[in-house]
Formats: sequence, C-alpha cells, structure tokens
Amino acid sequence: MPNKLISYSNMPELPEVQTVVNDLQILTGDTIIGFWSDFEKAIKTANLKKQIVGEKIKSIQRLSKNIVIELENSTFILLHLKMTGKLILTKSQKLTAKIFPEKHLHHVFYLQKNGQLNFNDIRKFATLELVDEKRFLEIKKTKGLDPFAKDFTLQNFEKIILSKKNKNIKSVLMNQTLIAGIGNIYACEIPYDAKLNPLRKIESLNKKEIQALYKSTLSILTKAIKLRGTSISDYRDAKGQKGNFQNHLKVYGKAGKKCLSCDTIIVKNIVEQRSTFHCPACQK
Repeated sequence: MPNKLISYSNMPELPEVQTVVNDLQILTGDTIIGFWSDFEKAIKTANLKKQIVGEKIKSIQRLSKNIVIELENSTFILLHLKMTGKLILTKSQKLTAKIFPEKHLHHVFYLQKNGQLNFNDIRKFATLELVDEKRFLEIKKTKGLDPFAKDFTLQNFEKIILSKKNKNIKSVLMNQTLIAGIGNIYACEIPYDAKLNPLRKIESLNKKEIQALYKSTLSILTKAIKLRGTSISDYRDAKGQKGNFQNHLKVYGKAGKKCLSCDTIIVKNIVEQRSTFHCPACQK
C-alpha cells in the first residue's frame, strides 16, 4: 500500500498534459460544430465561438503545460488547465442544452464525430485563447527547451542549466524559460532519482552529476507519462480517470516520513515559494 500523501494542490505538469493530449488524438480530423460557455471571463479571445465553429481539427499537441488544438485554418486554441481544469471527452451530445449535470462544467466543444469535449474547472482559473500562427510561434519562443524535443540533448541541457549557475537545481528545473513543462512534483522527484540535493547550486555540479540530472529528467517524465500522470488532488485524464504516478512518488509530499531507500526522514524546504522535499542522506 503506497504511503498516504498530504494533499497539495498542483497545476498539471508535462506528464499530465501529455497524457490528455495523447487521449485527445482521436479528435484529429474531427470538426467543431458548436461551442457553449457559461464563464466568458476564462476566454481571452472575443467571439471565440464564431471563429471556431465549423473548423476542422488538424492536430492536438502540447506546448509546455498548454494543450493546443490546431485548426486547419492555421489558428490554434490554447487551453491551460491551471490548478483544477479538466478536459473530459464524452460521447454524449447536448447541442441545445442550457443546464448541464456537472456542477463545474463551464465550456463545451461539440464535435461532429466524437460527441463533446467538456472543460470542467472547480476554481475557474483555467483559460482558453485562440491565436493565429504568428502569435503561436511568438508564444512558443518564450518557452524553454522541451524535454521531448529532438534538441533536448545532454550538451544543450548542460548549456541551459549552466546559464543559471548561481541558482539551485530545483529553481532551474522549474524555470519555464529554460526547460518547458516541469513543475513542483517532478522538480522534486528528478533530483531524488539523480541522487542530488535540490538545494545545491548548479555551479557545484560536475559533469557526471549534470549527466545524472539529464538522464533522470527524461527517465522520470517518461515513467510518469507511461503511468498517466500524478493525481494527488484534481488531475484527471481525458477519460475522467486518475493517473498512477502518485503511487510511485519517492519524496514529494512525504516530509516526516522515512526515505524508501535508507530510512532517513524526508525533509521539506521552500524554494521559489514552493514546498521542496528531499532525503538528506540519499541526495548529496
């Protein structure tokens, strides 16, 4: 039985967003035939419905922590789940319905072939935005290197993190202008896997340790995607199901508990105003 975690509220990170994107690949080639919303404040684009209804979906992709629905007219719907957003694909279709049974359902995309895509959000922080290709590329340039991009090589990784040599490991891993998609959960689990103290300054790392951090970044994120993300509080996949990586966490949320490797008590520190967990014995 996995250790019970303290409930921390976390924004879905790269593995969670990628899991949803993978689930939504079925929508490629489908057409948006309707759109409903009861919370216009979340929509950053005026007349969104008029601009997307009738358009065919060209691709579903991820940009950092954003879900991107690319339309065939070269526009892009950017969806950010924030803290409690969920995209749930359902076969039902209620084009004319004014009242929905889900308490926190605020936006619905109606699809020609695949029912509807429901956008639920308890705290109403999630956002929707439609941008053209020029703006999409501008936004893309503001994001750091994606861990699953072809150019995420050891050489580029080393160059990126050494550009912030006076910062600590945890801070650099979470810096979205350096590396895209890593948030608090994985910025705790990656250093543990690499056997490195997340509070260490980048300038203190030797080449072997940088290589270990690079390998652990790819390993932990890949494993988390395979296990369909981490569901500690609100995250669900596009089928409405919880992920499984929370059952494999080694340090995150485990302050005061024994390390699974050496029985040393896991400690908590604050980095970038976020709780940070590590084992003082295993992570040097």
